[in-house]
Amino acid sequence: MMATNMTMPQLGESVTEGTISKWLVAPGDKVTKYEPIAEVMTDKVSAEIPSSYTGTIQALLVKEEDTVSVGTAICSIEEEGSSQEEKPSETPNEADVQPNVETTEEKTTDQRQRYSPAVLRLSQDYGIDLADITGSGKGGRITRKDVEAYRTQNGVANPQQGDGSKVSVEKHGIKSTDTPSSSVASADDERIPVSGVRKAIATNMVKSKTEAPHAWTMIEVDVTNLVKVRQGLKDSFKEKEGFSLTYLPFFMKACVEALKEFPEVNAQWVGDAIIRKKDIHLSMAVATEDALYVPVIKHADELTVKGLAKRTNELATKVRTGQLKSDDMTGGTFTINNTGSFGSILSQPIINTPQAAILSVESIVKRPVVLDTEVGEVIAIRHMVNLCLSLDHRVLDGLICGKFLQAIKTKLEAINETTSVY
Repeated sequence: MMATNMTMPQLGESVTEGTISKWLVAPGDKVTKYEPIAEVMTDKVSAEIPSSYTGTIQALLVKEEDTVSVGTAICSIEEEGSSQEEKPSETPNEADVQPNVETTEEKTTDQRQRYSPAVLRLSQDYGIDLADITGSGKGGRITRKDVEAYRTQNGVANPQQGDGSKVSVEKHGIKSTDTPSSSVASADDERIPVSGVRKAIATNMVKSKTEAPHAWTMIEVDVTNLVKVRQGLKDSFKEKEGFSLTYLPFFMKACVEALKEFPEVNAQWVGDAIIRKKDIHLSMAVATEDALYVPVIKHADELTVKGLAKRTNELATKVRTGQLKSDDMTGGTFTINNTGSFGSILSQPIINTPQAAILSVESIVKRPVVLDTEVGEVIAIRHMVNLCLSLDHRVLDGLICGKFLQAIKTKLEAINETTSVY
């Protein structure tokens, strides 16, 4: 029996590639099925991947720090019980050792069209159509050098110059210090290598911004009563439950209830259709010192404030202790981002594609507000918060999003001393 190739698994929804950060095995090692064999990083998760087979590692087909597509062969394993007579030799042949090289025209085209953030930026800066460039990278992938070579060969103007004074860099022998490829580092600057996680995040963010036409809207909410309720509950809640009651679960609860009222927002764009998701799986952004992860609270609409608080605490702990699993990252249908936790009062988040929208909850701040009372208008100090929504304008329009935010506002402002977290 020939050695069997194990391929890169999909470690999250919309994840198309991963980076081998560390091999946990070497050729000749015996492994059992489900035993971890490598650490892999994507834009959504850092996780160990298990062996799909029991047997002996024949070859590692991908180097550490290499980024490969989902489905690419990463190692070959001789399965336990395979017959030596059935194998042509002790050493795997070239077809076994090499990764699944993309030989079909269709796969090569897919490889060419997965442009890196640097390539996309250069092409946009110079106004170059990437379809006109033949890539020199693996599988025909276009590199920065290919874009620069095309620019030089075709006399594309320096993007830093005004439209009325475009000059061919090639014809006039000008070397501009302002081109995107120029180094701006001095001897005193610190050069920090980009990690696999950061590269993956960058790729995903560029993909979201270039594919989804972002629109943005905001609403302000008076959460004075929420502040009072949470203040009155936090000590007894911590003593009883063993973890803190923050403001975020209250915002989550109002958000998922509004999603049930406006299912149009709980949707995805798939090119030829808009998919409205039946389940509400709430993605929550959790930041570390060097990365951002988005674990998912499954069936968030079925949880109480206490249930949401507990699940939030569990997932945040997993992120910060490096215990997040691929299953914790999959299935999200809408994202909530607690930017207020680090003092922000206004933000414009990037959509977590393929989702249609993302909500940022900003800092709760005291402000003077004009109130209508029985005795007329009065100025009072209230606790106010801004809720910021970025939306995919292919899926959503202002009317629905405005109603969605208004529903969240109404629910939050209705919280009072009778509101239960259980």
